[in-house]
Amino acid sequence: MKNVKLTLLLLLALFLVACGGAAEETAVEPSTTDTAASEEMMDDEMMDESMEDDEMMDEPMDDDMMAEEAMDEDMAESEHEEGMAELEETMEDAEAMDDEMMDDDMAMSDLPLWMTTELTDVRTGETFTFADFAGKTVFVEPMATWCTNCRRQLGNVAEARAQLADNEDVVFVGLSVETTLSNENLANYTNETGFNWTFAVVTPEMLISLADTFGQTVTNPPSTPSFLIRPDGSTTDLETGFEDAEQLLQRIEAAAQG
Repeated sequence: MKNVKLTLLLLLALFLVACGGAAEETAVEPSTTDTAASEEMMDDEMMDESMEDDEMMDEPMDDDMMAEEAMDEDMAESEHEEGMAELEETMEDAEAMDDEMMDDDMAMSDLPLWMTTELTDVRTGETFTFADFAGKTVFVEPMATWCTNCRRQLGNVAEARAQLADNEDVVFVGLSVETTLSNENLANYTNETGFNWTFAVVTPEMLISLADTFGQTVTNPPSTPSFLIRPDGSTTDLETGFEDAEQLLQRIEAAAQG
């Protein structure tokens, strides 16, 4: 009886083992046929999408799109032309400015040193050169603070200047030939005498240049030398001696007319 039970238990165990193996064989991977079919379906879908993209690219643009593209091209071309025109205009302006500066430099180099030497108006502290007065008539009186003849003649200049007070095209300048005189001392001189126009102290180099242009007499204050610069930059001859206000006005008017 015991042997019969053992035999039954053994048969049951073999049956269970056989059932487990059948279940494992059932859960096998998909067959190669199924895989190939799946891959073929994926290829077909990708091909369909590619064909749809190609068809979209091949479709002609409608009129609105073509018109918009043409408008964009016209605007880009117009902006380019405007930019080129502005660039050419800027270059022309720069060239004209360079030419003008070159002409000014050449004109300045042709002037004598005394015309381009920077001076200081002792009454205002402002700097200037005689070249700055281009287009105006300039009456110049070389003088010295110790010179009594100069003070007398400058009194006549003050009378003439008073009659031309409203004429901005006529300038009066007193030039001290005392090259070592301080601006402060010359300013005090103008305050004491009431000579309220432009006065400046010349430099030694400027005095030499003045002598080269007008002769040594221009450096001799007691001879009361004076000259005029015309509006075109040319100068009159040096005059000496006393002149009243009327004579001075006649000289100034003649120089102004060229």
